[in-house]
Amino acid sequence: MLAAARQSAILDAVHKEGVVKVADLAERLGVSAVTVRRDIDVLSDSGMLTRVHGGVMLQEDVGTHEPGFALKSTQRLEEKAAIAREAAALVSEGMAVGITAGSTTWMLAKALSSGPRVTVLTNSVRVMEAFDTSSSGSTVLLTGGERTPSDALVGPLATSSIRHLHLDLLFLGVHGMDERAGFTTPNLLEAETNQAFAASSRRVVVVADHSKWGVQGIGSICGFDDVDGLVTDGGLPGQALGYLRERIQSVRVAACAASPDRAVPRLLPGHRSVGWRYVSGLQSTVTLPTIPMSSWNSQK
Repeated sequence: MLAAARQSAILDAVHKEGVVKVADLAERLGVSAVTVRRDIDVLSDSGMLTRVHGGVMLQEDVGTHEPGFALKSTQRLEEKAAIAREAAALVSEGMAVGITAGSTTWMLAKALSSGPRVTVLTNSVRVMEAFDTSSSGSTVLLTGGERTPSDALVGPLATSSIRHLHLDLLFLGVHGMDERAGFTTPNLLEAETNQAFAASSRRVVVVADHSKWGVQGIGSICGFDDVDGLVTDGGLPGQALGYLRERIQSVRVAACAASPDRAVPRLLPGHRSVGWRYVSGLQSTVTLPTIPMSSWNSQK
């Protein structure tokens, strides 16, 4: 088992049980205690877990901790791929579609890259890269902004550019969904940027796997009543599913693929520079597509 897979399994166990012993993890994973401690060190250094004597527990300040994209893109791949397929079915030719940053939305972008021709607005470099080799003829608009650990572009520049555009459908990735807090993120600037996305969209659909239930970030994006749909997977507890269906107009449960040999999208090493220009005078890398606004208006 690869290190990333072990670390994902450790996180799953700790989220379910709260505190887990090293010896128990070693037995479940079929590796030595030394290997488990090494994985725990990695997760602890990244702020995701806290070491305790003989075991590991959840980080107490998880509300402000923001996992990096590299780690998130290795977790719950089957569920995210199923959610992406289900969500992609909501898109039709000519739509103006918003896609926020995240590993689930990145998988959705991979699915849409071979789908109908659409115009995409995103604050995610990863999402833009997913369309880099697209054969669909879709146009991708990338906002500016400061880059977060999850590879989202956020801040005043991102928010301002989003507010001047209009979307038919938004796919919103979230860090957590909680009965009291609603949909949240650990990054306050990202919460503001996502709120701008939602305000510019006719319909808002959240894409989130079952592990997001009960998780609360420091920044509120919106309440359950503020979105039009949710696409999740079958791992969500029945009580939680019922609670969400009472508050959200459409809740879709994606069926996960049964084959263990399913293809999993991989990170692209980079994206083509043809058709993109660099906007100077900014601290972070920002690219915008060189398309006339008339083209945007004709596709709305």
